[in-house]
Amino acid sequence: MKVLLIKDVKNLGKAGEVKEVKPGYGQNFLIKKGFAKNATDEIIAEHKEQEAKKAQELKNEIAELTELAKKLDKLEIIITKKLGQNGHLFGAVTKDEVAAALLEQHNIEIDKKHITDKTAIKTVGEHDLDLKLGHAIHATLHVDVQGEQ
Repeated sequence: MKVLLIKDVKNLGKAGEVKEVKPGYGQNFLIKKGFAKNATDEIIAEHKEQEAKKAQELKNEIAELTELAKKLDKLEIIITKKLGQNGHLFGAVTKDEVAAALLEQHNIEIDKKHITDKTAIKTVGEHDLDLKLGHAIHATLHVDVQGEQ
């Protein structure tokens, strides 16, 4: 009996593979537990179509993220924070403030989780932030922090 594996099965194969198994094992375990489907021509064609669709969606997503990274590399945002008596910022510039400023100034929405810099911005001046967009695509956002009394 031939089955199309839906999930990885230890000692048998990975998801997407067509395997020859004994009928009892195929029917009573693999298909019944949802690990596999009976490998008919229709099921295999449907699986290949779904895989092609997933690959195209991934390709489109990577293209969009690459385009966004190019756009972000050229942008600069300005954040104005209050200064204390000694000329230092009150607190630090947060990831929320960076994301909000990017949305407000350039109409680009980005999740604050994509901002990966470990050190907080605590000084006035120009800073470069690393943005991890996914699929190993990174962008650098230029942030100008200005102080106000």
